[in-house]
Amino acid sequence: MLIAVAVVVTIVAVVFAFQRKLVYFPSPGPLPSAEEVLPGGRDVRLVTADGLLLDGWHFEVRDAPATVIVFPGNGGNRLGRVPLARELTDRGLSVLLFDYRGYGGNPGTPSEEGLTYDSRAALDLIDGPVIYFGESLGAAVAVELATHRAPLGLVLRSPFVSLASVGSHHYPWLPVKMLLQDKYPVVERVSSLDVPTTVILGTADSVVPPEQSRAVATAARARLIEVAGADHNDEVLLSGSQVVDAVLSVPSN
Repeated sequence: MLIAVAVVVTIVAVVFAFQRKLVYFPSPGPLPSAEEVLPGGRDVRLVTADGLLLDGWHFEVRDAPATVIVFPGNGGNRLGRVPLARELTDRGLSVLLFDYRGYGGNPGTPSEEGLTYDSRAALDLIDGPVIYFGESLGAAVAVELATHRAPLGLVLRSPFVSLASVGSHHYPWLPVKMLLQDKYPVVERVSSLDVPTTVILGTADSVVPPEQSRAVATAARARLIEVAGADHNDEVLLSGSQVVDAVLSVPSN
């Protein structure tokens, strides 16, 4: 019995110490210039309130009704979001792609507080109307930013109820809620917003359970788009027509 207890305590202690490595999966740099990935793009530098300099790409479209700020999920870097930027700019919207601290060669280590600073730095870079597009963890970042400054609209792709809720789904044998340092209470925050919101989910999502995204849609009083048979990282949820059309519909709201 004592050995079993010691094993459990050890596992919990290790998970607590390294929990952010189970949440954030950054891909490093260096990355090409904005002009290399999309003609007309320019490299930009975001300055956070805690003194970090983060790299991003700004793709401006003349007379665009809004700029879409893309808040990435917990993996990869902004290079993986270029197909979405290409589709949106081709349809007349400007786009800002940026990487959080620790991603894409940026300095720093990701955390909920840090990503809050990063999102505000991204917003500070843009003059004029904005749309927030958040994917998975990025949906949580976008929702928090909307409590700070409301956009024209929110498009949330595969959002979760809270980090503890999705963590408990994947690690039901751990006291996730007690252990987590980063909370991301999406439903709690989105329910207080008065912003036109669209939630997009894949019905075969193996990372964020579809019922959690539906709960976010209910709390946000949002339009819900369900992409049949789509898993979390399928191309149709990254830059597919239903995703692009959902973003394009925001300026007309």
